[in-house]
Amino acid sequence: MEQSEAYQSAKKRVEAKMSFYTHVSVYVAIILLLAVINLSFSPGTLWFHWPMMGWGIAVVLHAFAVFVFPSRFTVTEKMIEKEMNKSQTRS
Repeated sequence: MEQSEAYQSAKKRVEAKMSFYTHVSVYVAIILLLAVINLSFSPGTLWFHWPMMGWGIAVVLHAFAVFVFPSRFTVTEKMIEKEMNKSQTRS
C-alpha cells in the first residue's frame, strides 16, 4: 500500500511539472505569434508586450506553485485521505 501511495504522489508531481511545461510552451508560441502579428501589421505601435507581461506573471506563479512550493500537493493529498477516511467510517 505504501508503494502505491508513493507512486501516486510521484505521478501527481510529474503531472504538475508536465502541465507547467505545456503552459510555458503555449505561452512562448502564442507570444511569438502575437509579436509577428504586431510587427507585421503595426510596427509603429508595439502592443504585444502587454499580453506577454500579463500572461508571464501567470507563468511565473505556476512555476512557483510547481517548483518552489510543491508541498501543497502533499497537504492536499493528506486532506483528501482524511476526508476519505471520514466517509468510510460513516458508511
